[in-house]
Amino acid sequence: MKLYQKISNLLAARENCIKQGNLTWQTNHTEEIEKLVKNTMPSGSGFDAGTVLDLHTSKPNKLIFSTGFHHMDEHGGYDGWTHHQVVVTPNLQWDFDLRITGPNRNEIKDYIHDQFQNCLSWEVPRE
Repeated sequence: MKLYQKISNLLAARENCIKQGNLTWQTNHTEEIEKLVKNTMPSGSGFDAGTVLDLHTSKPNKLIFSTGFHHMDEHGGYDGWTHHQVVVTPNLQWDFDLRITGPNRNEIKDYIHDQFQNCLSWEVPRE
């Protein structure tokens, strides 16, 4: 199972627990999602504040990640941030589509797309 599928399945399970009032398993699913995102999604190498999944707006068929990119100037010094949301939606032909919001400073959206494409396509080991 790929990472985006695992996160989607966990979101569906979490939603079911919310509907049923099962706080214990809601918490378990939330913690597993947060752990997966922390350990597998872009962090460092410009994504210096890491990446988080917006649990309030994400759904099993629409994952919404928030991230920022710490840009450098031509001398190697940091010179500002851009903030982005990465919206992941199903695509029947190609698994999923990515839409990246925020400014495209230094063509950063192409890099963000590549990084998220690679991370979300990772095969999660079976437990």
